[in-house]
Amino acid sequence: MTRFVIDPPTLLHLVGQDRRPSAEHQLVAPNSIRSQALAILYEAVRSGELTEAEALQHHDRMTELKLRLLGDRVSRRTAWTIARDQGWATIDDAEYLAVTRLQADALVTVDEDLAAKAAGVVPLAPLEALFA
Repeated sequence: MTRFVIDPPTLLHLVGQDRRPSAEHQLVAPNSIRSQALAILYEAVRSGELTEAEALQHHDRMTELKLRLLGDRVSRRTAWTIARDQGWATIDDAEYLAVTRLQADALVTVDEDLAAKAAGVVPLAPLEALFA
């Protein structure tokens, strides 16, 4: 079983496309992923990009997607260390890299900025790896 970390934009991409990863893979993420994804949906409604009904449908789908959520002391400390070592202003992105480093085989993201930050820090895999 391959374990992949995903971030909120990738979670929303999966539910927006109504795609499910292969049963041979496990999705892993920090505890905060669903709240962060919900915040993105809320902003999409406020900006007129999605209707409230569409956003809530995406929310339902994302809560149905099986994710192993982590937020233990070791992963938080690792996020702190990554953010400090990279000179980042916050630990937000570092949480995804920490969980990847500690509990997964690779990070999968549709966010180009996060992918650029992760390069050289943790292994990356393309979105299509989730379906192989």
